[in-house]
Amino acid sequence: MAISLLGYLGTPLGNKLLPMSESRADKRKSKPAKPQVEGEEENPTWYKIAMFGFMVLGLIWILVFYISSARYPLGSATPLDLSNWNILIGFGIAMIGFSMTTRWK
Repeated sequence: MAISLLGYLGTPLGNKLLPMSESRADKRKSKPAKPQVEGEEENPTWYKIAMFGFMVLGLIWILVFYISSARYPLGSATPLDLSNWNILIGFGIAMIGFSMTTRWK
């Protein structure tokens, strides 16, 4: 004796499609314009490569120092032993790359 909603209303619930307004359809198709400031250009490719290169080189410098147990790159196995100053050198190289990100467009 139960009456189903499908039989009672004639259509299943939630299956009705409503027409989309024209203004809403136009908003989906159009993209916001990117503001262009005169005199601002994108950075050349070499800048991005150098920026990420400095960051990676600094990381590799520190990793080599720790993995080699302070023997390389300028540690006890080399004529110029800088010992723990290698950490500062690695961070310095990486910070050059991080400071370059402030000019990245």
